[in-house]
Amino acid sequence: MATEAKYSIIREVGRGNYGVVYEAIVNQTRSKVAVKRMHCNVPENVELALQEFWALQSIQRQHENVIQLEECILQNGQVFQPISHQYRKSNSHLLLIETCLKGRRCMALQSACFLYFVMEFCDGGNMNEYLLSRSPDAQLNSSFMRQLSSAIAFLHRNKIVHRDLKSDNILISHHRGSPIVKVADFGLSKVCQGKGNVNEHCFSSACGSNFYMAPEVWECHYTAKADIFALGVIFWAMVERITFRDGDTGKELLGTYIRQGKQFIPLGEALLENPTMKLQIPLKNKESMSPGLCKLLHDMLAFNPKERLDAFQLEDRIRQISYGQKRQRSVS
Repeated sequence: MATEAKYSIIREVGRGNYGVVYEAIVNQTRSKVAVKRMHCNVPENVELALQEFWALQSIQRQHENVIQLEECILQNGQVFQPISHQYRKSNSHLLLIETCLKGRRCMALQSACFLYFVMEFCDGGNMNEYLLSRSPDAQLNSSFMRQLSSAIAFLHRNKIVHRDLKSDNILISHHRGSPIVKVADFGLSKVCQGKGNVNEHCFSSACGSNFYMAPEVWECHYTAKADIFALGVIFWAMVERITFRDGDTGKELLGTYIRQGKQFIPLGEALLENPTMKLQIPLKNKESMSPGLCKLLHDMLAFNPKERLDAFQLEDRIRQISYGQKRQRSVS
């Protein structure tokens, strides 16, 4: 993709509204990488690309359960310019790139402008595909819960709020035969500035995917605890294999919901309409989870964010609970 032919694209592995992900190889070492290309042709795309860049840039190689950025490359026409950490001269250089991308200084960047994120390659696909292709397994569930809770605590400790946690945005890699989860896709993330705990920062723009959004996100006034609600939706769906079909793509996705007739109502939206509603956890099989895990999910999915666990409490609690060893039946 560059004039030096540093990388060779093998195939497309994913496509979303704002970017395309390719499997590629580093020509010199023949090692695999993932390359995400974002077209910076409109302000909305630029903002998403920059948010992902600043989040990944700030936490380089510090947690095994967060996707690693190898480098970021700016393409302007036929010119490719590395701008990530190993090449940067200063933060002022990165701010200049940001200014240019936003069109305040360099109108020429409005045509044929792309940001390429070169990241570690995950050979197991996303968590949604990985789990739905396997029988439910309590040991695997507990491993994924511990890894994900550790990753989110790490992000929040570094004042990064993901804001779009879902099974499609969690990738799977393998290390010595064991699956390792990788939190990815930081396009909607926010790096909180200033002092204070990450949970003291408030956000006012609703974002994320409907079935994972906390009640307060629907009202456009929320904190980092919205990430915990999304994680609770993922954990519950993972344990009981609760799925729904995405209306746009037709894909079967892991996610919990409230059924109203033939309609599937996102959990957060349903709680917003009825804050006193008691969630039926577990949904079908009472033997599918231990009392400790059941209580944990209730505490992650509390309607009131003040009553909901934060990431640091979750990390501690999840080490202490019993997950149960019985296999759970699929629900769809």
